[in-house]
Amino acid sequence: MTMDREAVLEYLDAEYSIIRPGDFVRCAVTGAKIPLQALRYWNLDRQEAYADAAAAMIGFGYPPK
Repeated sequence: MTMDREAVLEYLDAEYSIIRPGDFVRCAVTGAKIPLQALRYWNLDRQEAYADAAAAMIGFGYPPK
């Protein structure tokens, strides 16, 4: 599966709204492409997506161990 189009989302509490349709969003920490169906972590205040729990912890300001 090719992910060609980057989506633009508005991150809300426990859900998100699609502003511009696409196949993926980018992780704010790693730059990795995150397929929309795999998106589980984001920061509502910063409006950022995270690829996984470790990236989310960094995004929320907790240093890696």
